[in-house]
Amino acid sequence: MRLIARFFGFLFATAAILFVVGACAAGFLVWNFQRDLPDYTQLKNYEPPVMTRVHAADGSILAEYAHERRLYLPSTAIPPLIKQAFISAEDKNFYNHSGVDPEGILRAFMVLVEGGHHVQGASTITQQVAKNFLLTNERSFDRKIREALLAFRIEGAYSKERILELYLNEIYLGLGNYGVAASALNYYGKSVHELSIAQAAYLAALPKAPNNYHPFLKRDRAIERRNWVIDRMVDNGYVSRADGEKAKTEPLGVNPRVLSPNAYAAGFFAEAVRRELGDRYGEKKLYEGGLSVRTTLDPKMQLMARRALVDGLVRYDEAHGFRGAMRHIDISQDWGVALAEIPVLGDVAPWRLAVILDASDNYARIGLQPKREKSGEIARERESGTLAPVGLRWTRGLGGRASLIPGDVVYVEPLDGKPGQFRLRQIPEVGGAIVAMDPYTGRVFAMVGGFSFDQSEFNRAVQAMRQPGSSFKPFVYATALDNGYTPSSIVLDAPIEIDQGPGLGVWRPENFEGHSSGPHTLRYGVEHSINQMTVRLARDVGMPLIAEYAKRFGIYDDLPPFLSMSLGSGETTLMRMTTAYSMLANGGKRIKSTLIDRIQDRYGHTLYRHDDRVCEGCDAQKWANQPEPRLIDKREQVLDPLTAYQITSIMEGVIQRGTGQVIKEVGKHLAGKTGTTNEAKDLWFIGFSPDLAVGVFMGYDQPRSLGDSAQAAQYTAPIFRDFMKMALKDKPDVPFRVPPGIKLISVNAKSGLRSTGAGSILEAFKPGTAPPDTYAASDSAPRAQTVNPDADRLVGTGTGGLY
Repeated sequence: MRLIARFFGFLFATAAILFVVGACAAGFLVWNFQRDLPDYTQLKNYEPPVMTRVHAADGSILAEYAHERRLYLPSTAIPPLIKQAFISAEDKNFYNHSGVDPEGILRAFMVLVEGGHHVQGASTITQQVAKNFLLTNERSFDRKIREALLAFRIEGAYSKERILELYLNEIYLGLGNYGVAASALNYYGKSVHELSIAQAAYLAALPKAPNNYHPFLKRDRAIERRNWVIDRMVDNGYVSRADGEKAKTEPLGVNPRVLSPNAYAAGFFAEAVRRELGDRYGEKKLYEGGLSVRTTLDPKMQLMARRALVDGLVRYDEAHGFRGAMRHIDISQDWGVALAEIPVLGDVAPWRLAVILDASDNYARIGLQPKREKSGEIARERESGTLAPVGLRWTRGLGGRASLIPGDVVYVEPLDGKPGQFRLRQIPEVGGAIVAMDPYTGRVFAMVGGFSFDQSEFNRAVQAMRQPGSSFKPFVYATALDNGYTPSSIVLDAPIEIDQGPGLGVWRPENFEGHSSGPHTLRYGVEHSINQMTVRLARDVGMPLIAEYAKRFGIYDDLPPFLSMSLGSGETTLMRMTTAYSMLANGGKRIKSTLIDRIQDRYGHTLYRHDDRVCEGCDAQKWANQPEPRLIDKREQVLDPLTAYQITSIMEGVIQRGTGQVIKEVGKHLAGKTGTTNEAKDLWFIGFSPDLAVGVFMGYDQPRSLGDSAQAAQYTAPIFRDFMKMALKDKPDVPFRVPPGIKLISVNAKSGLRSTGAGSILEAFKPGTAPPDTYAASDSAPRAQTVNPDADRLVGTGTGGLY
């Protein structure tokens, strides 16, 4: 017995010694690994990278910018079904363990020994949080120990719901999506609350290896893994057996959301917003800061603007003939494969790429570019059609160089109401832009910076510096009206010579028509865009004063005081010109154009708001018979409101009697001005209704003549007309607002004298400036100019010839 007792005593002592040694070794090991563990408390203030979302004015999504596509949801906003699906797939004992799950480790080991296909893994959700947030993906024994130690600490510091919240917002779920919110939206086009059992299970199947369960490339494996997750949800009691079996019969149903500004033809607009956000907050804040941006874009008006501009560019381009096919492909085999490989512009719908299959003088059979499946594979279906004779007519008369032969690749557009028939199209070489804005706030409703953003990101609305030509003249005349002239003042239309200084010769500005017609009113000078009258007026008013007014309106920062600048030979942008015209429309108030209404951070705090007016009384807690809230407008008055109305009235005449008569068919009160530069390198039309300002520009990116006979009245005014027809279709015809103090007096349109007979119009006069009943032919109205060749020489610099 004593021997047995000694033996057991020896065993106990040995075990005790080994336990103490093991405990010391384990303690040393834990101490050693704990020395440089990451600080887990940083999870308390964790802010993951969240994508910036850009909205149109109606709230629809315009664009998203992110390095990681993630929308952060607090645990309270994540529905139980989502949590149950991920817990079933990743860590069924999540709510019961303390960071490490011994049962899970044993279960994973047994599955591995048995050769199972679905390895659940031994890491708990808490361990994955530790790894994803604080450690690396290195596969090593050291990392697993650190991961377990961190898991214990995280469990002791944070609630289970906080840990689950971090996990469900951080994990990568394939196709560029991070977290359950972004994944639900981009896989299924739904919020997490709208997901079905099958859809939630598929998302929960992805964390281990998203690429192994790709919804298109590995569909069968994806369905198998999803169904396995559904079975685990049933086993854990989260889903009934019947609901689980029904969910397993559903198709995968993944329909990746394609978000592109092209849906609104707004590539130029979205890119301009992105650039502004980057300049304002930096790249990191833009792509990771979770900004919510509400823009000024009106989606319907944007589509109208693109349609009007494209139609105008195509109208000019087709008038100059067909240039030939884009390229040629072999159609002896499956032409669809070769055609599908050709890059296509994504923002020119309904245009489509096509190949000529058979052609004769009046007939062509075409094959349309096949669509691609969501997996990226080329669709098997082959569509064909015919080119209508009307679509072939403009290819003739080019010496045969543009004739179509089988294998030629071209763009085509479906003919309305004629299924299977198409019209031949080509990408215009000429460029252009259109801007539409609210003249009272500067909010840009629509902006198209060219024919196609996919073709060229160069935004001709804000980046192209071009000569505005005669579209600048209203500001010369507005300066005169603001400084003593009246609309009936007479200025001489006669040849004038400007001595440009020693060795520079004499500048002789000419009218577009090539002749002069004597004295006329200011109104006539604007309506018919008379160069010689404008130069005389600018000389009398003084170019330094005109340059000051141009700066007030934001057209130029520092206009050189040369007389040629009065004819619009300085360079500016379409956005600046449209903004300046808006100030004429709104009664002379300074505005700043903007593409953005409001910017909020990820917590909903406002970082920027374009409308900076103060609302006096808007913060009242309740109604107590106090005065109504009042908006205080502190905007600078850059022009007398009476002057602004006078020049507006004159520009109404441009459309009624002058160079913009093609616009009359809109049938609404409109004002505006054409602009055509030297050799017709730049064509403009800028105008407005009482509530909408619109600017149009056309010209080659590398400036060259648009043709000897090209005029703004012929090409840009029709674009303005077409847009206004669409934008104002359902709007009432509202006259321009007449400010207090303006006197409307009937005068003769030619002489400016009071008249009620034939040829009379209502003219706007400021108090005390109405014309006399009559005056002698030898007399001149205030500031009238007289032809005197010797006196009409002035030292200056610059060139002219703009009309």
